[in-house]
Amino acid sequence: MRIQLLVAILSCLIASSTMAQEQEQGDVAAGKKLAELHCSRCHAVGEQDASLMQGAPPLRDLKLRYPVDDLAEALAEGIMTAHPQMPVFTFSTDEIDDLLAYLDSLK
Repeated sequence: MRIQLLVAILSCLIASSTMAQEQEQGDVAAGKKLAELHCSRCHAVGEQDASLMQGAPPLRDLKLRYPVDDLAEALAEGIMTAHPQMPVFTFSTDEIDDLLAYLDSLK
């Protein structure tokens, strides 16, 4: 039983480390372009700008609200919210890496 638990924990740690390395490999400039293309109609995508839609959180605040791993999963599966005006987006693995690298670069 202990061995199975240890293997499960090690697997989670390896997966987390791999995700962190993949995120570090993302292209910040490409992620910024994706944010500007898909998100800027509603969300602030820069370091200090205000969101155009009331109630839409600035992208720089997302990593404060949600674990980055959850954001990666949501981006891969298609972001869906209770907010009816939020379109459903699905991104490729490379786009997710780029977008998360950009989000991580924001202060």
